[in-house]
Amino acid sequence: MGLKQGVINTDITHLNEVGQQQAQKLADNFDISFADRIICSPLERTAHTAKILNAGHDLPITYDQRLLEISYGQWDGKKNTELREKYPDVFNTYWNDVLPDYVKYASKGEKFETVVDRVDGFLKETVEKYPDEKIIVVTHGFTVKAFALDVLRPSDLMSLPEPRNTSVTKLIALSTDETYLEYYNQIFS
Repeated sequence: MGLKQGVINTDITHLNEVGQQQAQKLADNFDISFADRIICSPLERTAHTAKILNAGHDLPITYDQRLLEISYGQWDGKKNTELREKYPDVFNTYWNDVLPDYVKYASKGEKFETVVDRVDGFLKETVEKYPDEKIIVVTHGFTVKAFALDVLRPSDLMSLPEPRNTSVTKLIALSTDETYLEYYNQIFS
């Protein structure tokens, strides 16, 4: 799409035909029969993905605000190419994405660390609330990256790329203090 979608929840960020095809391909190739529930970001694009993934399984789906995509503040809805041209000093040339200090230009932009803390709270609460359940989380690219950063705690927040659309990342949470990243950004096809 080429936009900083962030927390925009309008027609420009809902699943288009390609997004629906990607979600259906995931549903066709990723067996979710192991799961007890789905917890999802409340944005329409993730809710629609969860519905496609859950077709025929009827798992309970709940929504949690902490699973929202990073808010890029005034940059939400802006084209990546235009932002990169205007603010090249806050774009990583390798990943072609914003660096953590993008917030110096994006009024009301959410800090990377804030998203990592947000998902850390979600993860700990979910492990306590559902200690024996296997849960599918349907969320957004940067939010998935934040989960991985929370588990790995690298010194460089740019050490991981944002995962591809409809990729799967598997975290194993044995307790609130013992969490592992089994795989990241895996495509099921």
